[in-house]
Amino acid sequence: MTFRMPAEWAPHEWTWIGFPTAAEEWPGAFEDARRQIAQFASALHAGGKGEEVRLVCASEGDADVARALVAPGVTILVQKLGDVWLRDTAPLAVMRGRERALVDFGFNGWGGKYRMPGDEDIGARLAATTGLPTSTQNWVFEGGAVDTDGTGLFVTTEQCLLNPNRNPELDRGKIETLLAGSLGLSDMLWLGDGLLNDHTDGHVDNLARFVAPGVLALPEASTDDDPNAAVYADARERARAFGVEVASIPSPGHVVVDGEVIPASYMNFAIGNAAVIVPVYGQPNDQAALDALKPFFPGREIVGLRSDAILSGGGSFHCCSQQMPSA
Repeated sequence: MTFRMPAEWAPHEWTWIGFPTAAEEWPGAFEDARRQIAQFASALHAGGKGEEVRLVCASEGDADVARALVAPGVTILVQKLGDVWLRDTAPLAVMRGRERALVDFGFNGWGGKYRMPGDEDIGARLAATTGLPTSTQNWVFEGGAVDTDGTGLFVTTEQCLLNPNRNPELDRGKIETLLAGSLGLSDMLWLGDGLLNDHTDGHVDNLARFVAPGVLALPEASTDDDPNAAVYADARERARAFGVEVASIPSPGHVVVDGEVIPASYMNFAIGNAAVIVPVYGQPNDQAALDALKPFFPGREIVGLRSDAILSGGGSFHCCSQQMPSA
């Protein structure tokens, strides 16, 4: 029986979410980032109508803060944690029929740029809490570098997966072979660059997301000053040439914080059992983006939550979470 990494819209048993612990990683926004991530955890749990949420805190002190911020029912899990981006450091789940297994990859701080104690082995430690069989991959890979529609089709960016700061000895073919053996990849759509000033070297989960089998959501620039207009256009051209259907989602546009363009994206949404949680930024296209996503997720509430403080630390809702599919 074939094993595959399921699409994110498949039912979840729980989702891990990282809780901010290092104030220096969130200059001027630490407390707001904690509140926004707590709001995200509460919305995903949805009063028990969604899924179990395991909020991962680095210490008992952080856990006490988290308990005061989240809604009742959110589980607090204390594990040594550096950064919150569990999309990239937590193990990934694959399914063979109804059987689950975990895959734990190597991690080098996004190409050696951001190394924090605890991140190098948080994947193995979280895997150990599940009791599920776990395989270890001895190459560098981050979960936010790919997205899948659950059929074996994956999407990524050349900027990230072919970056020599990850696996300089691996070319496109070798990476596809490794992902076929570890996550069940059968085909790969290679996009070009990710968003401007993305600290992850262009993770695809900030650019393009599957919303149904063979349907890829991509941002579309609506203003002349959108800093990623060319990136969006190139991604759309590649996707259509590959043969997938493209669903256009309005872009947040030109978003600047402290004089720097930030990689604000509605694509960093997290798909839960009861709701899809979408980052918003107080931009004119916020509601239009929520409306554009709604047809793809019938039965799920589309919830827009502010994510500007979280983004100041380098990511958003999808980046700080990792789901566990139901058995």
